[in-house]
Amino acid sequence: MAEQKIIWTKIDEAPALATYSLFPIVKNFLKTAGVDIEQCDISLAGRVISQFPERLREDQRIPDNLAALGELVKKPEANIIKLPNISASIPQLKATIEELQKKGFDLPDFPEDPQTDEEKEIAAKYATCLGSAVNPVLREGNSDRRAAAAVKKFAQKNPHRLKPFSPDCKAYVAYMDGGDFYENEQSVIMDKDATLSIELNGKCLKTLEVEDKELVSSTFMSAKALRAFLAKTIEDAKEKGLLWSVHLKATMMKVSDPIIFGHAVSVFFKDVFEKYADEFEKLGVNPDLGIGDLLKKIEKSDKKDEIEAALKAVVEKGEPNIAMVDSDKGITNLHFSNDIIIDASMPPVIREGGKMWNKDGELQECVAVIPDRSYARMYSAMLEDCKENGQFDVATMGHVSNVGLMAKKAEEYGSHPFTFRCAEDGVMEVKDQDGNVLMSHKVEKGDIWRLYKAKDIAVKDWVRLAHERGKLTGDPIVFWLDSNRAHDSNLIKKVLEYLPEHLEKEPIEYHIMAPELAMKYTVKRSRAGLNTISVTGNVLRDYLTDLFPILELGTSAKMMSIVPLLAGGGLFETGAGGSAPKHVEQFLKESHLRWDSLGEFLALAESLRMIFNKTNDNKVKALCEALDKANEAYLDNNKAPGRKCGEPDNKASHFYLALYWADALANSDDKELAEKFASVAKALKENEQKILDELLAVEGKPSDIGGYFMPDDEKAEKAMRPSETLNKIIESIA
Repeated sequence: MAEQKIIWTKIDEAPALATYSLFPIVKNFLKTAGVDIEQCDISLAGRVISQFPERLREDQRIPDNLAALGELVKKPEANIIKLPNISASIPQLKATIEELQKKGFDLPDFPEDPQTDEEKEIAAKYATCLGSAVNPVLREGNSDRRAAAAVKKFAQKNPHRLKPFSPDCKAYVAYMDGGDFYENEQSVIMDKDATLSIELNGKCLKTLEVEDKELVSSTFMSAKALRAFLAKTIEDAKEKGLLWSVHLKATMMKVSDPIIFGHAVSVFFKDVFEKYADEFEKLGVNPDLGIGDLLKKIEKSDKKDEIEAALKAVVEKGEPNIAMVDSDKGITNLHFSNDIIIDASMPPVIREGGKMWNKDGELQECVAVIPDRSYARMYSAMLEDCKENGQFDVATMGHVSNVGLMAKKAEEYGSHPFTFRCAEDGVMEVKDQDGNVLMSHKVEKGDIWRLYKAKDIAVKDWVRLAHERGKLTGDPIVFWLDSNRAHDSNLIKKVLEYLPEHLEKEPIEYHIMAPELAMKYTVKRSRAGLNTISVTGNVLRDYLTDLFPILELGTSAKMMSIVPLLAGGGLFETGAGGSAPKHVEQFLKESHLRWDSLGEFLALAESLRMIFNKTNDNKVKALCEALDKANEAYLDNNKAPGRKCGEPDNKASHFYLALYWADALANSDDKELAEKFASVAKALKENEQKILDELLAVEGKPSDIGGYFMPDDEKAEKAMRPSETLNKIIESIA
């Protein structure tokens, strides 16, 4: 019998709620093949609690599970199913702390401006929970993201609607033409192991260890150039009658992008920030935290009503209109940095024909403001293509999969420990231990400087994986690398060093193109119904694996994300969680969860496949093959959750997975499993309507789960498992 254990991560929001319903089904099915599966809490709340064991009662403590999983992924037995977790912004972190404090956890407040040694220590602990804290720890391998053939076929047979572009569409992507990260980038490939220091005017800000052949890059964005650019886009939007929107990644890029976001806030609401500058300083208002945080801070001010009216007047005046996250509630594009995650906010611009929602709850053509040129131009290339050639045809468009460089904290997403807001004018330098200056930038106070790196072993494995995917599929692989960008230029050198050894054994078609040219090439193929494999760095991996799936499949949650770990294990990631907060909001209001767990179903199948490949256990094989059939039946019968209350939701979709899985096992070649699941399949079929009635009976009523960031397990499980009939059948599996 199989001995390998699967770890299922306990995380946040909608996928966490779905787990209360799905996990008991999975656990009971898997035990019949001797496969153990257990949950591991790496939720935002769990990670916060783990940082302060000395302040908590023993029954409140949660171990540092993330660190433990960080060790596990370096071992060949690692088999982890990772659901999407919150990449926390500061407002989200503060809200989590507040909720936990109310639950009786003796946690310190988050120090926004730490002064004392104690405050600095607290801030450092909380910093480990911000941004992409989880992913770099677990991703000890590169990314293979693609849609299962059945998922792609279903989308083509049942195409979702993309709104047409008007013939005279004025929407466009705005980006800086100077002073940005792209222009200022420098890069080196190390020729030995070294200790590097990051210095501003000779003062050491941080040191880091690097390895021989490691690629190290640094750059900065001029704050003055950024503010001038933002002001220009606002004026342009006003003149052209366009909606103004900004698109960043302030969750993953937890130092640089919140600063950029703060500049957007203070430039768009310039008159308000100038008029109330003294009051804002007194209250500790920080534009980096958005208008939402500002509104909380002014609760203490006797000018509260006046300031609120001034902010509202800017939005109502609409010169220009600003994109809205929630028009009904008056929540703008600048309220919370975690609401404008670029990979989740730009695909809808394309999907909606170059439009976003305005203050009146209407779609309006927009200027999408993406300050840095490094990736803005590839979004621009797609938008311009759609303006010229019209909307995509979902029924015929080809598939764009991705091989992403992310192992060993590769590239920009690993940059936040080495990102700084320059404290003074001067020179930022990167030096080795012998005092040699490797990179140097002349900066001004307030400029955003960052360093990032990619280890040679990660790059070598990335090239291997890209070639492997090209060989298996016959599709061309395209490295999205810009020879005019210093970092990419060095990556190209490594690609041209490592790819030939694979090509000699198995020739495949490959291309190396700058992102905007790669986008044009890929989109042209997609329109012709041809598949393409995008091979990218860490950031583009994230952006493209939302952009194309949302257009092709309607959601990125249906993508498989397989991470073959460098040590030989596997990390199986499930869909994107960008829309998870809205799903939870709906669930709390009316007990309807529209989260689609298909990503979890697909990840589980790949996890079982890895166990079989290692153990050759026929029961695991039968379980996996039956799950593959169940997933196909789930898609063919269109059992994804309905969006509206009163329709079968996530809970019902789990019932149908169990039904199809049990039915496939009942017809399995494994006689023992077939006999065991024959009665299960029969009971599920016979009680289908009764189970659905029990699941739908709770719809339309509010759900109390005892907390947003840390639900009460008993309450949440009760809310997500309301069918006693289904529960008894699942628990009867021996």
